[in-house]
Amino acid sequence: MSEEIRWMSTAEAARSLGITPRTLYRLIDEGQIPAYKFGRVIRLKEHDVNEFIEASRIQPGSLEHLYPDAKTPAGS
Repeated sequence: MSEEIRWMSTAEAARSLGITPRTLYRLIDEGQIPAYKFGRVIRLKEHDVNEFIEASRIQPGSLEHLYPDAKTPAGS
């Protein structure tokens, strides 16, 4: 038996992601997060929002370009 879908409004999804609804609409329009239109209402699956969050995880060592002048640890 399939699991019941938990639908989120755009306001709920934006709040969950910590972004503005405008940014959420851009992510939807760019195809980065799937959304569904039912009449005039846009909804997102909670599972898809959670997958987007996990896919956005920053890998350790990938932000070195943000602090290029950091000094090397002593003894290196």
